[in-house]
Amino acid sequence: MTSAQVRQSFLDFFKSKQHSIVQSSSLMPDSPNLLFTNAGMNQFVPIFLGQTKCPYTPGRAADTQKCIRAGGKHNDLEDVGLDTYHHTFFEMLGNWSFGDYFKREAIDFAWELITEVWRFPKHRLYATVYKPDPSKGDPSAFDQEAWDVWAEKFRAAGLDPAVHIVNGNKKDNFWMMGETGPCGPCTELHVDLTPEGDTKGALVNGSDARCMEIWNLVFIQFNANPDGTFSPLPARHVDTGMGFERVAGIMQCTKNFKDFSGVISNYESDVFTPLFRRLEELSGKKYGSTLPAAGSIGDTPQEKDDVAFRVIADHIRTLSFAIADGIQPGNSDRNYVLRRILRRAVRYGRTLGLKNGFFHQLVGVLADTMGDVFPEIRTRRSVVADVIRIEEESFNRTLDKGIALFEDEAGKLKAGGVISGAIAFRLYDEQGFPLDLTQLMARERGLTVDGAGFEQLMEAQRQRARAAQKKEVITLSDIGSDHPTAFVGYEALATQAKVAQVAKIKDRTAVILDQSPCYAEMGGQVGDSAVITLGGRQWRVTDTQKSGQTWLHFLDGEDAPEAGATIEIAVDQARRDAIQRHHTVTHLLHWALHEVVSKEASQKGSAVDPTKLTFDFNGQALTPGQLADIEKLVNERILANDAVTWSEVAYASVKGRPDIMQFFGDKYGDAVRVVQVGGQSAALNGWSMELCAGTHVRHTGEIGLFRIVGENAIAAGVRRIEAVAGLAGYERARADAELLKSLAAATNTPVADLLKRLEQVMEQSAAVEKKLKVYRDRESSQLADTLAAKANERAGLKYVIAQVSAETPNDLRDLGAKVAGKVGPTAVVVLAAIFGDKVSLVANCGADAIKAGKAAGKIVTDACGKLGGKGGGKPDAAMGGGTDVTKVAEALAAVG
Repeated sequence: MTSAQVRQSFLDFFKSKQHSIVQSSSLMPDSPNLLFTNAGMNQFVPIFLGQTKCPYTPGRAADTQKCIRAGGKHNDLEDVGLDTYHHTFFEMLGNWSFGDYFKREAIDFAWELITEVWRFPKHRLYATVYKPDPSKGDPSAFDQEAWDVWAEKFRAAGLDPAVHIVNGNKKDNFWMMGETGPCGPCTELHVDLTPEGDTKGALVNGSDARCMEIWNLVFIQFNANPDGTFSPLPARHVDTGMGFERVAGIMQCTKNFKDFSGVISNYESDVFTPLFRRLEELSGKKYGSTLPAAGSIGDTPQEKDDVAFRVIADHIRTLSFAIADGIQPGNSDRNYVLRRILRRAVRYGRTLGLKNGFFHQLVGVLADTMGDVFPEIRTRRSVVADVIRIEEESFNRTLDKGIALFEDEAGKLKAGGVISGAIAFRLYDEQGFPLDLTQLMARERGLTVDGAGFEQLMEAQRQRARAAQKKEVITLSDIGSDHPTAFVGYEALATQAKVAQVAKIKDRTAVILDQSPCYAEMGGQVGDSAVITLGGRQWRVTDTQKSGQTWLHFLDGEDAPEAGATIEIAVDQARRDAIQRHHTVTHLLHWALHEVVSKEASQKGSAVDPTKLTFDFNGQALTPGQLADIEKLVNERILANDAVTWSEVAYASVKGRPDIMQFFGDKYGDAVRVVQVGGQSAALNGWSMELCAGTHVRHTGEIGLFRIVGENAIAAGVRRIEAVAGLAGYERARADAELLKSLAAATNTPVADLLKRLEQVMEQSAAVEKKLKVYRDRESSQLADTLAAKANERAGLKYVIAQVSAETPNDLRDLGAKVAGKVGPTAVVVLAAIFGDKVSLVANCGADAIKAGKAAGKIVTDACGKLGGKGGGKPDAAMGGGTDVTKVAEALAAVG
């Protein structure tokens, strides 16, 4: 079975047992005590605690849950890559009973799925049950009930329960949510993976990969009290967790249990092999399935390579799914755990010879292979890849320096020596090495690290950071001119800079630097995003704004580098490139507009960001032909790959030149920047020239495909063109092509004949609509006759008050008019109809009814007030509506 089939068969099995199939919860846990969601039961804790009513009928559920165990109580990080089964990210298949079935049914389900559906060899299975050790004060009593059920299963299979049921103590077979609260015994299912399969339970609970636990069934039946006693719960629950990767690995490595002689590893299944294939393509190395000896991290080059393969494949899953769930690498708590894992993977990439950005290139493999079951990894694929790419690029800038510093220090030590806390702190503070990465590198050299000394230096740094106070600033205007920022971003995308000030502006933290490569938002171009690095810490710049000559780098979160620190700042290049493509093509669009339409079509505004551009101009609506000509002309200039250059000149020297675009009303300084396309650099002889302070591509060919996607009016005499370029243009073109293919498939028509087919469909639709209108008019007239005939006469007026059915509110209005016409001048007609979750109401009054004091507008206003809505109109006809469909009868009854 493929891993996808294993997962689906688990869910299908429990669906057949009346379990509701539940979506995996986010890796961001609800509990403040958890770094990540680390078990399938996390999302059900409120039900177990009685805080939330069970929403499932019957009280049964099953799912596959994304889990991360790295940091905190459950931490498998250091073991990843060294064996066959440890992971930081894994899926937990689980089934739950909330006060419904209990031990017998849970064990019955487990045995049926494992032995009858998946066909695990029964003689290789071992169950553990809880047996307390009174000498250690273990709670509760021997789980006789679970033992008896398992004994039935093994006896029926001709196996001895005394051999195949193993007793476990509190550590192995008693589950507690915390020191107090719900708890209970658990029973586990283990598989003997030795070639002969005859260990007779000797390896169970022995941390031996040759006997693997695959399923844990927890029976929540007690409450742990503060005084140390245990009392029965009013409702008993079942919480189970199965290792998805373990089951898939066992089934595939043994060829569905036919051959137990080879390597049996989670990493040999199709969960991981697509990642290995991609890593092989990137590195040129082959995964060899070797394992280091116990206590070793690899004795041969192949063993070291294979450890790296496994670590990288595991870690990309952790990073990708966490980021897809909104958890990003950062400087503290769970965010720093992710940063540590990412940097660990990047360093292992060096083992495979991968020096440039490689890690983010694995995201696509996960999107392709796991996007069906976890759609968030597919929909957020580009976001995940971008976050990883930025983090990876940042660490790569210091990784080689850090390795050199470590090697220099390690070279001075003999085997068994200690890397000082000071060196470990330098690696962290200056080069961004997490402590565990330094410890890993030391372990590879037979060394250790002075962790206590490192922690002392870390605490001293934390105290310095706490002492650095942020200046409170209320508005941008409060930023003084004491700290002007030198902009170096025309030529450089990264630089060292000094933190001049840290400010708090409307609950946002901003850093002011003495120089910056980030473009601050102005001239219609959005501000850059970036990463600030200070040793082992990083901060994401989400936006860059300008106040006078001061650049404000807004950070993600409240944490910030301290004032006076020297940091590195690097612009998000992929985002900047996308912005530049849209900015430069805006200049080309302006030029093409003049060529196709008129020199009088002047720019009234523009906006450029990574996804699109908008260009506002004065003039009339453009014809489809003009739009096509403009689009073609721009793409022709892109293909010409003309140079884009800029130069600073005195404003007085270009002020009167009509061939250099400048905008009436704008204020220019003594020196201005001219951006020109074509011509000779600094000669001011390009075919497009504008005064512009924005950033641009170097050649028009970098822009890529240009597409106009819309043109419309935004004000009197002002039109707006919306367009896309580069990858955004490609995505738009691809989406349009896919839409055409879908339409062609839906109509069973070749794409080339779609227009003709559409015309036929529209003609047919018009003919059908015409016939339907005849039928509706006839039906409406008949209904009007029926309603008019039932008019109720009171005080000389004839009332027709009814709830009716109508296709649309307009049909209801027409029906009211028809009824009133048939009743005559004494008519008071009030009709209501429900449309989904809303109600419409119409009123019509004849001339005599109006003279008698009736007014359709007032009737509608009063009635709609009872319906939770409003309406009104003239005395003879009015219409309104409301949202309370339960009050229709009451509203109609109130009409007098």
